[in-house]
Parts: sequence; structure tokens; C-alpha cells
Amino acid sequence: MGFFDRLVNQFIEIIQWSDAGRDTLVFEFPVYAKEIKNGAQLVVLPGQAAVLVNQGKIADVYGPGQHTLTTANMPILSTLMGWKYGFESPFKAQVFFVSTTNQLDMKWGTPNPIMMRDPEFGPVRIRAFGTYTFAVTDPAKLIYSVVGSNPVFSVDQIAEQLRNTIVARFADFLAEAKVPVMQVASQQDEIAARGRERVQKDFEEYGVSITKFLISNVSLPPEVEAILDKRTSMNIMGDMGQFQQFQQANAIEAAAKNPGAAGAGMGMLVGANLAQGLVQPAAAPQAPARPAAGVPVAAVAGAFCPSCGAQQAPGSRFCAGCGKPTAPQVVACACGAQLASGAKFCASCGKPVA
Repeated sequence: MGFFDRLVNQFIEIIQWSDAGRDTLVFEFPVYAKEIKNGAQLVVLPGQAAVLVNQGKIADVYGPGQHTLTTANMPILSTLMGWKYGFESPFKAQVFFVSTTNQLDMKWGTPNPIMMRDPEFGPVRIRAFGTYTFAVTDPAKLIYSVVGSNPVFSVDQIAEQLRNTIVARFADFLAEAKVPVMQVASQQDEIAARGRERVQKDFEEYGVSITKFLISNVSLPPEVEAILDKRTSMNIMGDMGQFQQFQQANAIEAAAKNPGAAGAGMGMLVGANLAQGLVQPAAAPQAPARPAAGVPVAAVAGAFCPSCGAQQAPGSRFCAGCGKPTAPQVVACACGAQLASGAKFCASCGKPVA
């Protein structure tokens, strides 16, 4: 050690870590030759803790405040060094500053689907992700079990291990919760509370504590989502009979706005039939009455134009769609068979046509 170095070493009396970035979790103060002057001032800022290590053994731990390093306030280190009556010369020790503030917005997620058994769908694979917050609650245990002799230890170096722990335990407490797949979204807070309790035991082994655990989303397989979409559509439609009547009403309204399709007579006829169906939806359908012999088909409700095929209103002589005459192109027998104009006998039953 040169004269200048020795001179600088004698003036190292304040030990303080003020450059505490969010990414740094543990920082070893650079004490020259690991020698600390007797009576040096140790300044620990809010959100920090200071740990003294002597020859690989954890000694004293200090919280926020200003501390004078003497045998009076270093009981563990004094015992390790065998100082019974105090000391005057510098002593060797490492000083580690540890950030004890909450580490916010830490991400977690399941890289692979988790298998769970649903009482309705059977085995189902789901994915989940969210955020968590942790803080150092036992600085000595963190340095002893995780940091070791690293002079600088970042949040990312422990975040991966904590994230893996959460993912490994998530499947366990989700299975124990026995929550149906369709109710997972509505019980995310309850599941997260149970998960935090389960993960906390593992975090304590590293000297940290999980202060908040949130589940942002639980995604289902596409097959299950398709089934849920179909059920939702059925619930929206409600009664199928009412849904069909609603569809018919929309079709009639569209046809009434198009005069070239069936005309005003068709709109009035179909509208009357729909009104009767809405009033008596449960009535059995009635078979259409057969026309009397010799009655033109156009005079019967439900007849169609022989030229354009448009449905005709009862008693119409000209088609509302094309304007061509509708009778007496075709006549009907008493048995219901349609005959050409001028026929004297029915080709179906053989009876004479009046």
C-alpha cells in the first residue's frame, strides 16, 4: 500500500449508498482493502438495509438511519473478532447495501398450457399470466442463500427464479381450488389470494416476500371458447318460436317495400297470416281447402300466376306482379287436381268437370 493510498484510507469515515437504481437489488460498498476505520459512520437511507460480512459469515444488519461502527453497536462482529475490551485499529469487513423497497410490475406467465379437470368439459388446458410485487424482508438470508460474494446483484437475476416458482405452484393451487372453467374469470381475485399464500412459503427461502399477486387473464382453448360462444348466441335468441316469428316479420317488411315482388295484395295476405300466427302461435296448421270444380285457381287464396309465379290474392283476375290475366288458364277438379282450360273430364279421378 502506497503512502497516498494509506492516507486516503484513513479518511474513509462515511459509508453510504445513494445511487440506488430500480434495477439494483444488492450493492457492495467499495471499501479499500476491506478495511473500515474504527468509528466510521454508516448511513442507511430509507428503503435500504446494510449487512456486514466478516470472513464469509453474516454479522450485523442495520436498518435506515446513521450508525457509528464501534463495538457497542456491532455485537455479532465483535464476538466474531474476539474484541472483549474494544478496539482502536481499522477492522476488515464487507458492507452490502440491500434495497428493501417494493419491486413493482414484475411479470409472470405460463409458457406451456396447464392441464386442469373441469366437471363439465373434462380435461382442459388453460394459459394464464399476470403481475406480482416482491420486497426483501430478510437481507441476511438473501445474501447468504442467493447473492453470495457478488458485488452487484440485480433484480433480473432473482426475478426469473421467482417467476419459475410462481408458474410451478400455479397449477397446484388452481387444481386445489376446483373452480370450473366457466367461473375462473369471475373468481380471479380469490384464486390469486390462494396463490399468494402458496408462493409465499417458497419466496421466504430467498429472504423476500411477495406483497401482491395478480392474475390478469386466463385464456381457454379455442374449442371451449367456440362452445361458450354458441351457448351465448342461444341465450340471446331465447325462445326459438319467437325468433322465427321475428325473422318472418323482417322478411314480410322487406317484401312489402319491394312492389315488384308480390304487390300490395300479397303483403296484405301474408301480413294477415302472420298476425294470426302471432295471436295463436300454438295452433296446429290447417290444410288448405280444395277449390270447387270449375273454380279458377286464381280465385283461391294462395294461387300463383301461371306467367311469373307470383302469389295472388283471392279473386284477382290480373297478376299484381306482371299484369297478365290469371284466369281461366287453369281450373281445378273437386278432387284437387289442376286441369287445363276446356277439359271435360278429370285426368286424375275421371269425373266430369262442370
